[in-house]
Amino acid sequence: MQKNSETAEFNPLSRGVAQSGVRITNERAVLTLITVNPGASNADVARLSGLGPQTTSRIIAELESRGLVMRGDVLRGRRGQPATPLFLNPQGAVSIGIEIGWRHYEVLVLEMSGKTLASVRRSYLWPDARTIFGDIAAEVATITSGLTDLQRARLAGIGLATPSKIGRNIGLVQAPVEQAALWGDIDLVARIAADTGLPVQWFNDGNAACWAEVIAQPSPRPQGFAYFQIGTFVGAGLVANGELWEGNGHAANLGSMLVSDAQGQPTFVHLLASITALQDQLTAAGMTVPGGSPFNWDWAAMEPVVTQWLDSAGLALAKAIVNTHAVLELDKSIIDGVMPRPIVERLLERVRVHLAALPTLTADHPPVEMGHLGASAAANGAAQLVLFQRFFSRAWKLFST
Repeated sequence: MQKNSETAEFNPLSRGVAQSGVRITNERAVLTLITVNPGASNADVARLSGLGPQTTSRIIAELESRGLVMRGDVLRGRRGQPATPLFLNPQGAVSIGIEIGWRHYEVLVLEMSGKTLASVRRSYLWPDARTIFGDIAAEVATITSGLTDLQRARLAGIGLATPSKIGRNIGLVQAPVEQAALWGDIDLVARIAADTGLPVQWFNDGNAACWAEVIAQPSPRPQGFAYFQIGTFVGAGLVANGELWEGNGHAANLGSMLVSDAQGQPTFVHLLASITALQDQLTAAGMTVPGGSPFNWDWAAMEPVVTQWLDSAGLALAKAIVNTHAVLELDKSIIDGVMPRPIVERLLERVRVHLAALPTLTADHPPVEMGHLGASAAANGAAQLVLFQRFFSRAWKLFST
């Protein structure tokens, strides 16, 4: 079970309000507006937020005192009082992102600008509940030791991204039977918080990766898209009506969507479009299955199986996109993965080819694009979500302008 060690307060208001008791909401609205409107003045922020000039000035002064906002050079030569541009301080806060995956873990530290300051990624055959937490705690200690005193003082906490129900599904990666019970007894958040001494928030890995893609999208951000991360299995996320669809912890499990295989038999997207599916096809062809990170594999040495896998994976993903679009209006779909970028590009090409060949009824198929973050999307998104929940407004309208 995953339980967050602290609960973030949210208020989905798109404009600030001046009544007492909503200071945090107003601060988040103001900081968000400054972030998405770099160079805005006090007057601009007051107008955009709906707050009075005095309230806005007081909030900005408070944010500046906490190192979250910085002022640029005064802009002269305009009518009225000279305006001072406001900017998010890129070093205003830092967070740590941890992904525990089926075949790897990743630990990174991220500053408020989105810049990764340090990262480490380790591969394994399966996550060993007896050793992995000590390994991760050691990585966190190493990374934090490289931060400055100011960065450590501004450390907002840890975002932890994992698949849902590791214990139930760990047999899918051929882990020893006892691992299921070991993982089933662990409160992941409490364990990592105890090992690191830092507050921890848990996120489904598909949701975290999708959120990293949300942040990477240029403004105005799309109101709806489906996200597919090709890894050991198919991680996925959904943005619906301008908000990340978080579900009840399972995220948007689009990899479990039923499609048909080459023989017309029902199967799951996970079993056609994942790295696991490729490994199964290599084994069936009598070829050696490489170890370690797929990013470092010799992909040319695995032909023609790779080409065959990319085609079947592309068809499965195209069907999943069409089915998702049938129930949710999508502005686009996004494909990413743990493979080298040229391999992701080849997969994207096959998805587009198959999508174009599938029939339409009441709406055209959504366009398909490649993601921005690659293999680090889940760890990056978990770190980003910690900062978002701590400092920014939940109101999508502020991010979409």
